[in-house]
Formats: sequence, structure tokens, C-alpha cells
Amino acid sequence: MSKIGVAVVGTGFGQKVHLPGFETHHRTEVVAVYHRNLDSSQAIATAHNIPYACNSIADIVAIPEVAGVSISTPPFLHFEMAKTVLEAGKHLLLEKPTALTANEARELYRLANRESQTQAIATMDFEFRFIPAWQMLAELLAAGYVGEKRLIKIDWLVPGRADATRPWNWYAQKERGGGVLGATGSHVFDYISWLFGPVQRLSGQLITGISARPDPNDSGNLKPVDADDSCTLMLELAGGTPCQVCLSSVTYQGRGHWVEIYGSQGTLVLGSDNQQDYVHGFRLWGSQAGEPLAEIKIPQRLEFPQVYPDGRIAPFIRVVDRWVEAIDAGKSLIPSLKEGVYSQLLMDLTQESNATGTWVDVPNLDKFLGGR
Repeated sequence: MSKIGVAVVGTGFGQKVHLPGFETHHRTEVVAVYHRNLDSSQAIATAHNIPYACNSIADIVAIPEVAGVSISTPPFLHFEMAKTVLEAGKHLLLEKPTALTANEARELYRLANRESQTQAIATMDFEFRFIPAWQMLAELLAAGYVGEKRLIKIDWLVPGRADATRPWNWYAQKERGGGVLGATGSHVFDYISWLFGPVQRLSGQLITGISARPDPNDSGNLKPVDADDSCTLMLELAGGTPCQVCLSSVTYQGRGHWVEIYGSQGTLVLGSDNQQDYVHGFRLWGSQAGEPLAEIKIPQRLEFPQVYPDGRIAPFIRVVDRWVEAIDAGKSLIPSLKEGVYSQLLMDLTQESNATGTWVDVPNLDKFLGGR
């Protein structure tokens, strides 16, 4: 089958993960790259033998060879860029968080699904759905391994921004989508929905532990930070199951990323203490009838056919698989913009709960998508 011409927009994460992923995938070919600085864009294009280098999204979508666009820019740029891509009828692969608000995310969803739309396929890069140990966890949960769920506990504690001298940038700004809620909470909300079902209500607290950082454009003078670097959440899932979540990007020697599920018949624990790579290192343990926890082997059928020094590339290639499958089928497949809207909605409600100090009810997603 013919290759799909792809434009890579965003050259931080995009250059580290998207570009090698698309170059490796047998059905995609990178034909254009975007950077806001044209010289930088041209340098990347030359280094990777990419035909087109652009510094505007309008130029990207005007290229006939571009059938799809991947966006991995900072969150405050997602909405306008994705909107331009969808309005041009191009396929979209979008990094999380979807946008800055649930209303923006909903508008993108409606754009991708409007009746006049010529089958532009939108996929979200929720890569935890594609990691072998996580897929095994999903299978065991679906088979009733733990029985009736009594408690779910999620920790994602890493030191990426623990150094207070790390420079101030967009990540420090709430209005630009900075903070740990957008960086990791967006993933957590997606995989909670995938593994455990919808959330009925939530209570969240957002904390800014490092309140100022040196401004690299102002001789290192301190500039205020208003984005969260830690977040605690209590969720009540459908059926009443409690779920406790603790996220932080400022924890030296934080325990890493762990999901614990306690039920009437057993326990499942998934986790990784890898501090450098948030994909490499996941292992799965289980116990039934009160027996000691024992590691569960991940079957070969779920393993990646190839792993890379950067653990994020292998699951991203599986996301591209899904995107290509959806393009071939002419219809969006999970994880689509619908899942992106849900993750963004839960992020918005966490902000609301933090501001009001109250529990917040979560509306039905289909009802939200149909509302104004």
C-alpha cells in the first residue's frame, strides 16, 4: 500500500520521538517539518532528507504531499494548529494534553466529525495503552483477576523539575498549559478511563512547590511560577470504587510510576522506578486469595517487536499503527479526539475543584460533546 506523507510539527519531543517513529514505520514518510524559526526547520530537514521545511502551519497544510500532520508543540499552540490541520482536511496525530480547555478540545472533536469532513482521521498519542505490561494489566482486569475493585492507588512521582534552578519557560505558566496535571495527569485520566471506566466525581488539589525559577532571558532573575508541580486527587469511579492519585515532577528519588488495584479476589501492581525514561522498566505483579505477590510474565505476543534507547519510540510506533489503520478504514479508532476531550474535561474539573475546594461531578461525555 502507498505511504502516507506526514508533516512533523514540533521539534523537541517531535524530533526525539515522532520523527524516528515515522521514519521507522513502513507506511509513513516524513515529507515536511515545522519549526517557528525557518533556519532551524531547514537544518532539521537537511539532516533528515526531508523535502519541505516550513515556519507556518498554513504552509504545511498547503503542501499536496502532506496527508497527515503530527503536532507535539507546547499545549498553548495545540488548538489553533490542530484546527488549521482539520479545516484543511488533513489527518491529525495530536500529543496530549489535547488543548488548554475542554471546550477547545470539544471544538476540535466536532471539526474532525463534521458531516462535510472528508474523513480526516484524528488520533491522540496516549501511548500507555500500547505498552506491553499495561496491555497485560488490561487483559487481567477484563478477565476479573481482582474481583470487585475496592481501591485503586496511582503514584507518578519523578524529579524532572525538582531542581529549582531549572529555567522558567512555558511549563511554569498555567495559562500556557504548563504543570504536572497537563504533562502526566492527561495520561492518567486517559488510562483510568481505559482500565476502569468513567469517573463520577472528583476532588483535586494543585500545588506549586517551587514558586519561582530563573528567567534565562533576564540574567537569571527569578520569575514567578503559577503552574502546578504536584497534584493530589480523589476520584469516585462508576460503581463507587475509590481511586487515589498523587502526581509530582519535583520529587527527588520519587518512587516512579505505580498503579495498584486491590479487589475482593486479588491484587495487581504495575510499576516502574525508572527515573530517566517513563516507558522503560514496567513490571507487573499479581496475587490472588491472599497469596504473596508474584511477578507476572508478559507474553511474547504483547512485546514490542523492537525496542529503542528512548523507550517512548516503540509505543509511539504502535500509536502510528492505529492512526494508519484508522486512515485505511476511513474512521477514527481509539484513542481518538473523543478520548482527548474526556482527558481534558477531567483536567478542567480538577482545576475547578482546586479553585473551589469542593468535590465536582463529572458530566456524561456524550452529553458534554453534544452540549454547548
